[in-house]
Amino acid sequence: MAPRERLTYEEFGRAARELAQRICDSGFEPDIVLSIARGGFFLGAALGYALNVKNAFMMSVEFYTGVDERLEMPVVLPPVPSKVDLSGAVVLIADDVADSGHTLKMVTDFCSETVREVRSVVLYEKPHSVIVPDYAWKATDRWIDFPWSDQGPVTPGGGLRH
Repeated sequence: MAPRERLTYEEFGRAARELAQRICDSGFEPDIVLSIARGGFFLGAALGYALNVKNAFMMSVEFYTGVDERLEMPVVLPPVPSKVDLSGAVVLIADDVADSGHTLKMVTDFCSETVREVRSVVLYEKPHSVIVPDYAWKATDRWIDFPWSDQGPVTPGGGLRH
């Protein structure tokens, strides 16, 4: 198996602050942070706090079904944000990675029809992405192990002790 990129929670905290500073320094002031679930939850929440944006939305998109296994195209899962709620807003779309870029492009296209301005931010961008995010913390061509998803789901009696 090829070497992987591994992100720790400590590195994530540093990455989120660095990205927030870049966004702030660029003069971009979002009204809404729209997180792509599930990986984008973490970055979206961190950026919401760092940029003092209290209006947070979420859009669930399924694309990856396993390590390097994906559906033919991304599928939006309900509930879908109302375009009326986004109308005229300045939106920052947050996700964990722009891998193929198809998910980020789908959400950007969805927003572009009704918002005043939209930009995107990711922790990682990959060189073969079909869309270049406006802000990225790091570029890699490796599979990424994120601290919130590098272990399987917990199971009853999984052995955790307090």
